[in-house]
Amino acid sequence: MTIEKLNWFKSSYSSGEGGQCLEVAATPHTIHLRDSKNPTGPHLTLSPTAWSAFLSPTAATARSH
Repeated sequence: MTIEKLNWFKSSYSSGEGGQCLEVAATPHTIHLRDSKNPTGPHLTLSPTAWSAFLSPTAATARSH
């Protein structure tokens, strides 16, 4: 599957005003991240394990606020 054909989504916290948004697309073996302002530009590819490790402290911080 090519990057363009992935099902990209933004956080429900993102506004629809074209601000700075991170888009995410998940496949069974990879998680892809890109800048919504530059969808054809570079992107990051992570393993699901690395993505979970990134989200764990982020989610904990969000819950404490």
